[in-house]
Amino acid sequence: MFDYTDFPEQRQSKIRQILSEEGKVVCAQLSRELNVSEHTIRRDLKELAQSGACKRVYGGAVSMPPEVIDFASRATIDAAQKDRIAQAVIPLIKPNSCVFFDTGTTNLAVAKQIPAGLKFTAVCNSPIIAAELMQYPDVEVIFLGGRIQKEVGGAIGIDTLRQLEKMFFDQCLLGGCAFDANEGLTVFEYDDAEFKKCLVTRSSEVIVALTANKISALTRYRVAACDEITTLVTDDEISPTCQSVLSEKNLDVIIAR
Repeated sequence: MFDYTDFPEQRQSKIRQILSEEGKVVCAQLSRELNVSEHTIRRDLKELAQSGACKRVYGGAVSMPPEVIDFASRATIDAAQKDRIAQAVIPLIKPNSCVFFDTGTTNLAVAKQIPAGLKFTAVCNSPIIAAELMQYPDVEVIFLGGRIQKEVGGAIGIDTLRQLEKMFFDQCLLGGCAFDANEGLTVFEYDDAEFKKCLVTRSSEVIVALTANKISALTRYRVAACDEITTLVTDDEISPTCQSVLSEKNLDVIIAR
């Protein structure tokens, strides 16, 4: 076994590898695996966090999700994975139901793939998603207006929230920035989190569609715990370790291939 005691670069490289594969690390476990003190591990994690490689949490660290960029730019990232995820989401949409399409580029990919003849009511707060859904003759579209936050890609302010509070949904396609098996779904923006929390309480079924690089990561504000989510749809780049951890939760996980 390699002696990591006097080689901080090799130690941190190994920690990066574990973070990439598993999404999180625990100080006590790393101390045993690398045969160094927990103090040394905490120092390594502090340096890695300062470099942006991870976020420190109690007892260890978690990997960082992709940085926040504007909606239009996000739509071009991981496009192939989002298309595959969208194809897996489509069969989950129930005919004649009322479905809320939350903001998000993966939900936009879903909106672009609605099959002919699928009849339902779509409610959304994203003008881009609303415009996409309007082209389908069998889809009734209800748009919740308000001040649009460009980074989020939709309206999430108090006016929009008040409209949301007057409605109930059979299903919602909930967007997010990161997902962790213990902490659930999280986002970067406070107002976005509050809007999504309300959406969860108004929905009978909550579907979260995320690319695998957002799984086993955390951002600032929690939206929903695992037990508040009905189904998680992701792509086949999810690690076996993440799949194993998620399988222990009472959560239906669909892998788009």
